[in-house]
Amino acid sequence: MNAKEKWTVPRVRDMKGRQRIACLTAYDYPTARLLDEAGIPLILVGDSLGMTQLGYETTLPVTMDDMLRHAGAVVRGARRALVVADMPFLSYQTSVEQAIRNAGRLLQEAGVDAVKLEGGVICAATVRALVECGIPVMGHVGLLPQRVRATGGYRLQGRTEEAAAQIEQDARALDEAGCFAIVLECVPSSLAARITRAVSAPTIGIGAGPHCDGQVLVVHDLLGLSERIPSFACTYANLRDVMYDAFSKYRRDVEDGNFPTFLPEP
Repeated sequence: MNAKEKWTVPRVRDMKGRQRIACLTAYDYPTARLLDEAGIPLILVGDSLGMTQLGYETTLPVTMDDMLRHAGAVVRGARRALVVADMPFLSYQTSVEQAIRNAGRLLQEAGVDAVKLEGGVICAATVRALVECGIPVMGHVGLLPQRVRATGGYRLQGRTEEAAAQIEQDARALDEAGCFAIVLECVPSSLAARITRAVSAPTIGIGAGPHCDGQVLVVHDLLGLSERIPSFACTYANLRDVMYDAFSKYRRDVEDGNFPTFLPEP
């Protein structure tokens, strides 16, 4: 397939075992445009925008309106990448009908290619219903940020054999329900490897070691812009210092009368 052609759900599925899949988050038009130009095949409009864009402590306050607004901007910036949007907290848990309605809005109003929701066995029936309606679904197991209040914080999951078995069961259930890809967040690398071998869908790791079919990072972590960068993230650039220096220089130039400068009048 031509590298400039649009990434599709079948194309992403076909990458399993053939090529590692690079995924990054985006929340706005200019970032999405740059990711697309850089050849990133998979862009996630994560509900992590609650922290990166809106200043919340968790993803829980993020609404459907937030997701629709940001996802629409990302879609307008991405010509070739497959754009996946998170379904925010309480947008799919109440009923299958609610999940279909809200997922449909993300496809119809924002124009995304697929949606992502958190949970395994407990939401497999919802995933199946969405897929049957023609809505592609990415799953998410392991650390579930929308359940951070119940789990007691952001920490490694699947540390005991019982917990690991449950996460693997969750991943298998999502695979059988029709997820085209599954995010594995903050699980031991040995468990991620086991799940990757067990499911037909590509696994996308975040803090899950090197054995997944792909990797995803929050773009603000990659660029050094986050206040707290997770230990598993790799900072490829330190834009925080670059931006700070630029802002400080501008302030000094204004205060000193060096900005703006004008050509002398004729």
